[in-house]
Amino acid sequence: MFLAELVEALGADAVSTGEAIAPRHRTDWSGVSPALPLALLRPRNTGQVSAALRLCTKHGVPVVPQGGLTGLAGGAVPRPDAVALSLDRMNAIESIDVAASTMTVQAGATLQAVHEAAAAKGLLFGVDLGARGSCQIGGNLATNAGGNGVLQFGMMREQTLGLEAVLADGRVLPMMRPMQKNNTGYDLKQLFIGAEGTLGVITRAVLRLHPLPRTRATMLVALPTFDAALELLGRLHARFSGSVSAFELMWRDFVAASLKWQSLREPFDDVHPFIVLTEISGSNEAALAAALEEELGSAMEAGLVLDAAIAQSQAQARSFWKIREATAELPTNMHPPLNFDVSLPMADIGRFAAACRAALDARWPGNISVFFGHIGDSNLHLSTDMSTVDGSEHDVEAIVYGEVEKFSGSVSAEHGIGLHKKPWLGVSRTPDELEAMRSIKLALDPLGLMNPGKVFD
Repeated sequence: MFLAELVEALGADAVSTGEAIAPRHRTDWSGVSPALPLALLRPRNTGQVSAALRLCTKHGVPVVPQGGLTGLAGGAVPRPDAVALSLDRMNAIESIDVAASTMTVQAGATLQAVHEAAAAKGLLFGVDLGARGSCQIGGNLATNAGGNGVLQFGMMREQTLGLEAVLADGRVLPMMRPMQKNNTGYDLKQLFIGAEGTLGVITRAVLRLHPLPRTRATMLVALPTFDAALELLGRLHARFSGSVSAFELMWRDFVAASLKWQSLREPFDDVHPFIVLTEISGSNEAALAAALEEELGSAMEAGLVLDAAIAQSQAQARSFWKIREATAELPTNMHPPLNFDVSLPMADIGRFAAACRAALDARWPGNISVFFGHIGDSNLHLSTDMSTVDGSEHDVEAIVYGEVEKFSGSVSAEHGIGLHKKPWLGVSRTPDELEAMRSIKLALDPLGLMNPGKVFD
């Protein structure tokens, strides 16, 4: 009866079961616990999402929202007793208000489509990440995605003016007011951003846009120490206030792996302990280049910079980014990779990385682990080849998250909790904080049907 009612409400082409459900909908990029859901729902509009959730509540069937399935924490992995609800058909760019610098989109629109639509109007969306061609705005919102532009613009939370969400019982919250100033009690939309679908389904959003930079300089800079990277970042912020759009630090282990995996040449004549990829935006190309050369020269004289290269073309800028975006090569070259996405106080990141490296080397000499991160927003990534640590996932996690706890950091900077990090959430949240989160969950989803088992029990 339940499936028949879904077909009647959504249409036969919007409800798939059994082997008609494509394998991609049985897990996400994390590869955690693949499962065939009871059904796959692909609604076309908010009304159909509402109808589907009403029926799920009526029959007590859990719902697992799915976006582009590019998550790395298992947040979109379905269950055999649940329906998977995909937003991929709700992918419209509904409108762009150039004067107000806003865009209204459906949740299934890809991040790349949002970027392209904004650029066509001379505007920029402030969040960018390597999965831009596949990830969807709804998923970006549900995980409060960050990526490469956080340093300049902030995470998805800062890019969102309005939101539409559907609660478990089918009620629609039309929080789509596009005003920056709106002090009318609780800012309800913020509850759904970062909640990983555990409170409801995000269906539409009003996004904040920014002026498209007239010019942008991309540089690779070689550094002797982590502390030199922090000092260089401070200098760039002081000289180019509000214009540093990326500051991607790569430890030597990551650079070496990236070059090997992609058959690339060393970017400098000498091998250096750290390389940072940084981008600065500006209004005048010649003036920006002159200011950067002056600042880099001063940093070299101070011993902060060992070598540097400023991209002379878009092709060269892309070649610089290719080194950093080797993360796409991790699944192919690590067997498999165990990925960490942590945040720490900026001043402690270098010491944290050294402590993790020492602990991993002491336990598994010769292990392959690589360190890289956004750094300017306190975000560090670490990936370990499981075949070089005897497949001891829990032991590696215990080492890394143990160090996170020592440094008062967070077990998840931007990937979310999902299934993968749920056992470690207590490292970064107190019992009272967790109880407050459970109270919110109970208030909005009293039957516990929305993405059950994710984030916390």
